Amino acid sequence: MSLPRLAVVVKGWPRLSETFIAQELVALEEAGLELDIWSLRHPTDTKIHPLHARLQAPVRYLPEYLRNDQRRVAQAMGAATELPGFDAAAEAYARDLARDDTANRRRRWGQACVMAHEMAQDISGLYAHFLHTPASVARYVAILRGLPWSFSAHAKDIWTSPEWELREKLSADHNGAEFGATCTAFGATYLQGLADRPDRVELVYHGLDLSRFPTPPDRANRKVDAPLRLMSVGRLVEKKGFDKLIDALALLPKALDWHWVHIGGGTLDAQMRARATECDVADRITWRGACDQPEVIDAMRASDLFVLPSRIAEDGDRDGLPNVLMEAASQRLPILSTPVSAIPEFIDDGTHGLLRSDDPQTLAQTIADFAADPALGPRLADAAYQRLIQHFTMAPGIAQLDQRLRTMLAP
Repeated sequence: MSLPRLAVVVKGWPRLSETFIAQELVALEEAGLELDIWSLRHPTDTKIHPLHARLQAPVRYLPEYLRNDQRRVAQAMGAATELPGFDAAAEAYARDLARDDTANRRRRWGQACVMAHEMAQDISGLYAHFLHTPASVARYVAILRGLPWSFSAHAKDIWTSPEWELREKLSADHNGAEFGATCTAFGATYLQGLADRPDRVELVYHGLDLSRFPTPPDRANRKVDAPLRLMSVGRLVEKKGFDKLIDALALLPKALDWHWVHIGGGTLDAQMRARATECDVADRITWRGACDQPEVIDAMRASDLFVLPSRIAEDGDRDGLPNVLMEAASQRLPILSTPVSAIPEFIDDGTHGLLRSDDPQTLAQTIADFAADPALGPRLADAAYQRLIQHFTMAPGIAQLDQRLRTMLAP
């Protein structure tokens, strides 16, 4: 007897900035679930993570812009009227459009019609990664096809979505999700407060699959007069706070020999490089752009301190619990970050790492103090590594999610 199949809706595939999704889907597939991947966007990254190559599921791309595939969209919209849930889905879409009359909302409906029309008949349920656009598409498809749906929520999708939309996606009265998973206790508490019943939302940490990472190096006490090798991994966007870090680097003592390596792309790339030049620190910075996982790990093993000054952006966007912090811990790389969102769920200040405000003067002083205390880094890194292997590995979360998905898919 064949297993039930699950359609998975993602923003884009593959994406280097979302390797936590690839890790989860590969693990679910290896646990025995049969997946079909539906991507709302075509890939833009020039590199892929080794995990992307391990996924066996077929990947299908929906029209990224409806105008670019008008025949396909028109055929699907016509066929959608014959689907069993068309009236209910059209009503839900009309209610949403009345409150959010945007091109993005119209695209969600068009993509949903295409997916509902083209999706195999033996699909038993849907699962969306991110509670904003992907979950909207999954919800419309689920109503059209009369199937249950679920989601995994992360960070931006929670904090930048309107409350009315979150409430309806979490309510049985509005064709809401059968269940939702989210990767931080901070986010879970918020969503449970919006749901028609709290158990509709479950905390499921992503965790880390340590089998994918090399054994961490032994971190001997660095010499006080040795060059301080700083690094960061993250997109160059507002919520990552790299503008404040550049300002902090300019405030470091003149006698401190330091170098900062940044890995990641992002919309603020040109602005950050210009800021570094204005602050007269450009010659001490290496901008490596997007890198694959082996390159990231090599850089972590060669560094002395990982810095991620996350903050809440003006539009409310913020990090959840960045996987890159756990990756740094996996290589016993000491961490300096901020007490934003769910970061304190992994790091206790002074025990597993250093949590400070993103004020440049505070960051600069903390980096200088770290450089002056050779024993601090190894102590913090050892504690973070123990916390990682005891409480933040991948297997428990995958087992939890696998069970919920199988329950949803059961006849």
